[in-house]
Amino acid sequence: MKKVPLLPHVFDSLLKLWTMVTNPNLADQLDDIEAEVLSWHGTSSCMHRYGGIQFNYNGKEIGHIHSNGLLDILFTREIKCQLMNEGMVNQHHVFTRSGWISFYIKKNEDVAYAIELLRRSGRIEARG
Repeated sequence: MKKVPLLPHVFDSLLKLWTMVTNPNLADQLDDIEAEVLSWHGTSSCMHRYGGIQFNYNGKEIGHIHSNGLLDILFTREIKCQLMNEGMVNQHHVFTRSGWISFYIKKNEDVAYAIELLRRSGRIEARG
């Protein structure tokens, strides 16, 4: 799918529409994550090359989230192992031998953890 120009974006747009219809709570959770991350100084967002929203801190990707609630973040392998041992994250759905992790937002409590993962990825200090 990634080899066909714009196909990942079309797919993710359809996925977002499907999510809004079938799971509006998840759509709200994704909006909450985006709003929080974009409130941090030095952060921005753009379309990710494989669909979804990419979050950047000082111009460097700290993670991206797909419209089905799948959050992908790159960590060092050491941090990935720590997170995997905690049992909250999974191997990346494609790049299993890398530092990439996948985390599915499924319930309200997952929003805070997703935000913490993104903050940790960008080494961004928590405010207040």
